[in-house]
Amino acid sequence: MTTTPVSDHIMPGNPSQAAAMPRDTEQGAGGWREALVEVSSRVAAVLMLSVFAFAAVAQWRAAPTRITLLLLVVTSCVTVGLSLVTRVPVKRDWRPLAFICAMGGTYYFLAVRLTPGTHLIPETIGACLQVLGIVWQLFAKASLRRSFGILPANRGVVSRGAYRFVRHPMYLGYFITDIGFLLTNFGLQNMIVYACQFALQVVRIVREEQLLSADEGYRKYKGKVHYRVIPGVF
Repeated sequence: MTTTPVSDHIMPGNPSQAAAMPRDTEQGAGGWREALVEVSSRVAAVLMLSVFAFAAVAQWRAAPTRITLLLLVVTSCVTVGLSLVTRVPVKRDWRPLAFICAMGGTYYFLAVRLTPGTHLIPETIGACLQVLGIVWQLFAKASLRRSFGILPANRGVVSRGAYRFVRHPMYLGYFITDIGFLLTNFGLQNMIVYACQFALQVVRIVREEQLLSADEGYRKYKGKVHYRVIPGVF
């Protein structure tokens, strides 16, 4: 069956043409709003990351043995930096709770106490955990390619690479990295920040799955990969 462009059937003065024009204008305005949001969010991400990186590197230069602090900057740059080149999703969750969880779970590092804290584990062990988490994150992001983003969105179902083992492997990488930093730079403020971070990430995962489960392909994927983040646990 073939189709013919609607414009071929619209004659000057036809009421249907007048009705179509506002819809086109509305769609165009919506496209401009989406583009403005995309550009604004990415510019804001760069600014926040730059301020944090400057402060963290200044602390590290004052105490070069604090490798975990430098690795926190690397982790933040990887997470935010890759989100800047992600493709625009087909569908995104703009609801307030999803937005708060996504922003809080991503930019939590702005609230982290950068000055030295209590070492519950040696610096080298914390740094090794961070490196392990960063490597796993890169593996997961390489599996996603350009389907990575901050807000919950349907960018297509991915089941290759790290996604063969758990449904949200990046969050596993975040968890390992966060634990490495927290246990090396422990304190009341950081404990509260990371407790909130972990809670936000759990809510974020649940919201993402609610959005993605509308896709039949994702429902089939859930049937094959049973665990969200930690095999046998969650």
